[in-house]
Amino acid sequence: MRKAISTYEDVVFLVDTFYEKVALDDLIGPVFTERLHDKWETHLNTMYTFWQTVLLGERTYEGRPFPPHLDLPVYEMHFLRWLTLFEETLTEYFQGENAEYALVHAQRMAKQFQLKLKMARLAKSSDHIS
Repeated sequence: MRKAISTYEDVVFLVDTFYEKVALDDLIGPVFTERLHDKWETHLNTMYTFWQTVLLGERTYEGRPFPPHLDLPVYEMHFLRWLTLFEETLTEYFQGENAEYALVHAQRMAKQFQLKLKMARLAKSSDHIS
């Protein structure tokens, strides 16, 4: 039975279940594994606090989500897969307002990250031309 995302334990379950799928994915799994190596636990803890802040309004996340992604070799296809796995996880286990908001927030972040990465790559390539 699907449930609402209403507790920290729900957030942990969402994050853990989603990243289990990510780690096994042929496209984005290697990107995460290459970046995180033995730091998966640290990453998951950061994601717990991020989504706890976003979905539960408990201000536990401190940081800026984009900078760690700046030099990743990710493009639209990677973001689409990330969103697909995230939506799969949400619809499989959760329902309600916070589940809907989680998806909208993830979609918005994916768009923003793609735009910022594109702009950074263009700036970097124009630096090489000058």
